[in-house]
Amino acid sequence: MNFEEFDAQFDRFTTEVFRLENLQGYAVSEEDARLKAFRDGTPRPERSVRTEPWLARIAVSTVAGKRWERVHVVDHPLSEYLRYELVGYVESQAAGERILIAERTADESLTRLGEDFWLFDADSPTAYAVLMHYDEAGHFVGFDHTTEPAVLERCRNERELVRRHAVDLNAYLAEQKEDL
Repeated sequence: MNFEEFDAQFDRFTTEVFRLENLQGYAVSEEDARLKAFRDGTPRPERSVRTEPWLARIAVSTVAGKRWERVHVVDHPLSEYLRYELVGYVESQAAGERILIAERTADESLTRLGEDFWLFDADSPTAYAVLMHYDEAGHFVGFDHTTEPAVLERCRNERELVRRHAVDLNAYLAEQKEDL
């Protein structure tokens, strides 16, 4: 699967897409300017449905009745990247994505999660997942598309596990305001 094929998955799904994020930082060169602005305490470039095709895609598909959900499993103290990303999640949430945060210490089983993944139409006969691969520094190195029943079951089980231990982004931000 190449990047264009991966990107097309977000136009193909019919009911819901779920994202599990386990890393405490991602090395994404496209975010460098926004991360620098966050680090320097200066205004960040606008990121909205008007300026970001990704957010526009979320907004259009949620209006059409599709669901987007993301759970990020975090460690404390929060890394600089996570503090930055939490601010960005507010923008994704405004576009229609449901964002949840799970603290890894909430349950020992959260320490045994597999790699990051996207799970598409999880409860349908056409379910599939895209497993995301990163190096030690958080650089994206590739992905694998799968319909393998055992892998889909693992992804579904991990989705349910993290949901049980997660809180809504707004509740998390209100509780953690000193750490941000």
